Amino acid sequence: MNAQQTRQTFLDFFEKKSHHIVSSAPMVIKDDPTLMFTNAGMNQFKDIFLGNSPVKFPRIANTQKCLRVSGKHNDLEEVGHDTYHHTMFEMLGNWSFGDYFKKDAINWAWELLTDVYKIDKDRLYVTIFGGDEGDNLQPDMEAHDLWKAHVPENRILRGNKKDNFWEMGDSGPCGPCSEIHVDIRNNQERAEVDGATLVNTGDPKVIEIWNLVFMEFNRLANGSLQPLPAKHVDTGMGFERLCMVLQQKQSNYDTDIFQPIIGKIADISGIRYGAADKTDIAMRVIADHVRAIAFAIADGQLPSNNKAGYVIRRILRRAVRYGFTFLKTDEPFIHKLIPVLSEQMGSYFTELKSQQVLVEKVISEEEASFLRTLSHGITKFNNYLESNQQNALIDGAFAFELYDTYGFPIDLTGLMAREHGKEVDMAGFSKGLELQKERSRKDASIEVEDWIVLDDKTPETFVGYDTLSVTTKITRYRKVHTKGKDAYQIALASTPFYAESGGQVGDRGVLKSGDQIIQVLDTRKENNLIIHLTGAIPANPAEILVATVSEDARTDTANNHSATHLLHHALRNIIGTHVEQKGSYVHPDYLRFDFSHFQKVTEEEIHEIEKQVNSMIRQNLVLDEMRDIPFDKAKEAGAIALFGEKYGDSVRVIRFGNSVELCGGTHVHATGQIGLFKITSESAIAAGVRRIEAITAGKAEAFYHNQLSLISEIKELVKNPVDPVKGIRNLLEENQKLRGQLEQISLEKVNELYHQLMAGSRDINGCRLITGKVNLDAGSAKDLAFRLMDASDNHLIILGTLHDDKPGITVAISGPLVNTGKYNAAAIVRELAKEISGGGGGQAHFATAGGKNPGGIESALVKAAALVARIAS
Repeated sequence: MNAQQTRQTFLDFFEKKSHHIVSSAPMVIKDDPTLMFTNAGMNQFKDIFLGNSPVKFPRIANTQKCLRVSGKHNDLEEVGHDTYHHTMFEMLGNWSFGDYFKKDAINWAWELLTDVYKIDKDRLYVTIFGGDEGDNLQPDMEAHDLWKAHVPENRILRGNKKDNFWEMGDSGPCGPCSEIHVDIRNNQERAEVDGATLVNTGDPKVIEIWNLVFMEFNRLANGSLQPLPAKHVDTGMGFERLCMVLQQKQSNYDTDIFQPIIGKIADISGIRYGAADKTDIAMRVIADHVRAIAFAIADGQLPSNNKAGYVIRRILRRAVRYGFTFLKTDEPFIHKLIPVLSEQMGSYFTELKSQQVLVEKVISEEEASFLRTLSHGITKFNNYLESNQQNALIDGAFAFELYDTYGFPIDLTGLMAREHGKEVDMAGFSKGLELQKERSRKDASIEVEDWIVLDDKTPETFVGYDTLSVTTKITRYRKVHTKGKDAYQIALASTPFYAESGGQVGDRGVLKSGDQIIQVLDTRKENNLIIHLTGAIPANPAEILVATVSEDARTDTANNHSATHLLHHALRNIIGTHVEQKGSYVHPDYLRFDFSHFQKVTEEEIHEIEKQVNSMIRQNLVLDEMRDIPFDKAKEAGAIALFGEKYGDSVRVIRFGNSVELCGGTHVHATGQIGLFKITSESAIAAGVRRIEAITAGKAEAFYHNQLSLISEIKELVKNPVDPVKGIRNLLEENQKLRGQLEQISLEKVNELYHQLMAGSRDINGCRLITGKVNLDAGSAKDLAFRLMDASDNHLIILGTLHDDKPGITVAISGPLVNTGKYNAAAIVRELAKEISGGGGGQAHFATAGGKNPGGIESALVKAAALVARIAS
């Protein structure tokens, strides 16, 4: 059974068991501050488990794209080295929300594995929760007795809390779980060692294939457990592992999921898979990582230097590094694997095919950029070696600088060090890494207390589309402590506050309780619950209060959000329908819009876009809002859906004239309210992705006012109010003439210095020393030094420079002198820099230093003569 048949068989099986089949949620999570990536199949159902969303379908099944590269679930270092860990993987799952429980979950799992997939029953082992004294929990004998109907008792194993009690996090829904393990060893190996002794020991041939989680408790922040009002089932089966079992392979990488990609890597590199362990590992790492990278980009997450984007960039760079080090690929090649991946998985995950060109371009540019980084890092490493030849250890602080500042992998630094007979001071490197992690932990640390629930009957609803102020009450609140400060998170029965999502910032405003006024600092959404961030809570939290949004900020935000829709429409009209939104940020002060396009937007196109948007504003197009309409009807109406967004069965549609989009944000009632639209910048943020920033209304008016004031000031300065451009051109021409005259004077000065310095040269044991103090900038001093150096093969030049009262030292040495091994410009300049209270460095033939003490130049030149004499002797 091939991979596609395996996936479809699972979905068909549970559809026959009355499960609603849902599509995979995006792998990148955009509106959950607690999680960057989907790392388990249950993530998209968290709000149901937490009671923040109603149950539409009591039974659900799907296959979910998952990514595990950070935090509690982090498999990155095992990837490629073993046979079954991955960064991106598919998790097949079935769920029950207060419907069936352990009996059906266990019976159906056994039926699917043994009757449908035909896995040998004698190769299967199951585990149950063995109890935990700390939580006062007894062994899960209910699961034990249910399994006895299928499995001999000697293959029902009891596991500890770590292995057989599943928890969403430090707090939240949790419960005992029952794992199913499969033994894929050959018959001889099975006869020699009982498979039961290898379960959960890390044996690559006795592995977990499916986990059945029985959620029946809620873990409170104080560590205690309370029963959930309804019991749920959450299962997850590793698709890649299942394919390995069904295809009778010993490694996930030997299945038809990975072999086409590995074959392409072998073709590109010219290295046969199976030729050597190191190259095999490299191919497996790349084959794994390219899937994670491609799916993340297709879901809308571009590589970047922060948060989720940084994780994706790290994964891509890790793949490039493995290719560079072990497959000797010094040109971009990973993007060439995308057509193979798209062919394999694009029929089910259609985003891969629709976004294929963008994915290829982004990866290609990132590859090229990191290969340049590797080249710079290697140069920096070689310079370090040249200046520290006597040291057996590579300084740990330097290795960490390469890693932290330049993105240079530590294992590659270690490899290059060993090639030169050296080792990296890993203790020093680890110290720098730990300090960095500690800083990150402090920045990110947040302590959250349990919710204090005042009303668990009233559902929390958003009314902010229709009103900015509402009389309401607090349903729950909790205290949080972050960065040394206490704050509160408050949920309201009804709220006019828009929670940050879809690129739009959260509302601010006030809560008024009696005479007490509490500032709402931000509004966010967590697991479908709207949370108001405040610095205090009402004296009596149970009292009725008035919640009011800041009207000015909401109006400005609505202006900018509606303008993004008009901008999107104009871009597709003027540049082409290939334009797709790749991200946005809507703030009261400005808007930012990222979109797919493969070249710079020209000035003429910018002008046409502005012209069209402002025309739509002047038409005063009235908002046509359609709430809670079926997704299919919205698509039929021409509404644009964004890739990487997860839409429900019912959606909200925003229409302004011919601009029709799915959107949950706040908008103007008619476009005339926007007043004016002005693009302030256009730039590239990734291969095939451009960014436009713009302003509207009062901010746009202020922009034009400032520009007119600037033009008036320029007119006065050039004393040519009729044609200021002509006046500026005249000034530039005059400036260019003066600059040419100065350059001529400087050239004559340098020529004169050259002859003076050559005349003052002296011989020191075969070395021709040239020293002098010159009033030149660093660039001119370098040119002069190189000219002197090239005049002979035994020149050693030491110049003391003074420019704008800043002292410096320049040292240049002819090649033959450097080749003797006695003379090193970097070592000389570091010694002389002490005289001017400074420091510096460089290469063996040329080095410079800067300092703070101009009076030390003369003593540095005196010291130079003695130093060279000592070296030459």
